[in-house]
Amino acid sequence: MRGAGCTINDLWDRNLDPHVSRTRLRPIARGAVTPFQGVVFTGAQLLAGLAVLLQFPAECFWWATPSLLLVATYPLAKRVTYYPQFVLGLTFSWGAIMGFPALGVDLLTNGAAAAGAGLLYASNVAWTVLYDMIYAHMDIKDDAKAGIKSIALKHDKETKQVLTGLAITQVALLAGAGVATGAGPAVNLKNVKDCWWWFVNGCWITGGVVSLGLGADYLVKYLEQDEKTEGGKL
Repeated sequence: MRGAGCTINDLWDRNLDPHVSRTRLRPIARGAVTPFQGVVFTGAQLLAGLAVLLQFPAECFWWATPSLLLVATYPLAKRVTYYPQFVLGLTFSWGAIMGFPALGVDLLTNGAAAAGAGLLYASNVAWTVLYDMIYAHMDIKDDAKAGIKSIALKHDKETKQVLTGLAITQVALLAGAGVATGAGPAVNLKNVKDCWWWFVNGCWITGGVVSLGLGADYLVKYLEQDEKTEGGKL
């Protein structure tokens, strides 16, 4: 389905892609593939996706069907709104919902699962908007000339603040999904030894995760600085 979505996107954007450096060599945009061939290929991709979908419980078919509307119309969003990344998030994140019926969980009768699925879906939407906003900055100059709308164009001057807000939102929603479905440390509050173990070791777990994150961030910045230094020498 991801592949079908990409082909549909290329079909809709065949007259826009030639004006953007990154997309001008896409098969349909450069004329290597005709729109009719693209439609035929999309049909084949959709049939392949249907074949996979039918291997799952029957309920998955009904949960998956609405996503086709998003897959087919997402490319139009960049023509009418500065937030097509949000529509992309709604499209790409559908699998967060599909996982529950695939495991035989009825989202219509299981309130906790429904809350978890909704929060997980929303978290993935925030994540998609975050990474695609970064992605959109590659095309920001070409998009402005071609009249293509994006969140990067709308919030160019405050991108870092928006990305920070999206990251916080993503993590908060992900944590909420975990709480809703009963995930997290299995501490037995009625057991003295178990409470003591979490009290003693919790700081090491939390501190260890924070330290690893800081260490990874330092390593990435160190390597980037090293590459810049090497590039300057050349």
